[in-house]
Amino acid sequence: MNDDTKVMDTVPGFLAHAIAMEEESAERYEMLADSMEVHNNDEAARMFRKLMQYSERHADEVHTLATGMTLPDLAPWDYNWNCPDFPEGADCSDMVSYLMTSRQALDIALHNEIRGRDFYAWVARESPDAEVRRLAGEMADEEQEHVNLLQAMLERPEFSSEPPMEDFDPPNMPEG
Repeated sequence: MNDDTKVMDTVPGFLAHAIAMEEESAERYEMLADSMEVHNNDEAARMFRKLMQYSERHADEVHTLATGMTLPDLAPWDYNWNCPDFPEGADCSDMVSYLMTSRQALDIALHNEIRGRDFYAWVARESPDAEVRRLAGEMADEEQEHVNLLQAMLERPEFSSEPPMEDFDPPNMPEG
């Protein structure tokens, strides 16, 4: 955590952060799904689309919680994350390849869901506001459910022994 990070101390401020995080997560999962579709990796695309839908549902739930509230307009530099990037939408572009397996897609999702859970748990622990702590605790529990789901999927035999994708159009590399 940065020394400049301020603990969430109002419900509207917390909800504005939660909406931003869930919407960013949905956007990144959608970009990953689109990329996988372009490269005919349908299984990884389906995984990312499912995760996108989870994030969209969370964003909708948070929007519902915020009904009637005036949420602050936050510029990117105003976010109070306890990590350098959107917790649940971390840039994993260095882990993404058109040849990635479903297991690798699940690993990226697990990485992001753990960060999301940890962010909400941090707010639930550190906020001076009881209602923010309660809401953040509930959201941390929801993210933990996603972590558990992904971990269970990763333990399934079809993901633990999944062969790497074959590149049917490898780059033209000069030999020797």
